Amino acid sequence: MLPVMFKNSWFPTVFDDFLNTDFMPRANSTAPAVNVKESEKAYTMELAAPGIKKEYCRVAINDEGNLTISIENKQEHKNEDKHHHYLRREFSYSNYEQNYVLPDDVVKDRISAKVEDGILTITMPKTEPKQKVTKAIEVS
Repeated sequence: MLPVMFKNSWFPTVFDDFLNTDFMPRANSTAPAVNVKESEKAYTMELAAPGIKKEYCRVAINDEGNLTISIENKQEHKNEDKHHHYLRREFSYSNYEQNYVLPDDVVKDRISAKVEDGILTITMPKTEPKQKVTKAIEVS
């Protein structure tokens, strides 16, 4: 026999109303959207980073030869009024760090990055394609 569960509809409603934070903005804990394009001469990676400044972006090649992208975002929202005492301040700190394995044909010392209109763009030039050599070899 299963135990009978007593459901009190008043109890959850009071606490749900008190603790409900739907009116407060929530921190976004997801990774930024990434687009990767390939052309004949380069790979281009675009990361959505709205409101981010270039000072908070770090792009590097690590010891293993992988591309490391780090973004740190600090925002502070203060609502202050001299006639009232506010009990709420909003702080938003988010960090993102990701390693990407680079294709073999990337020229690592020519990678460049820029931030513009909320998008971190990383350009990774390709090496010049090697010419294929076809030749008949005489067997003696």
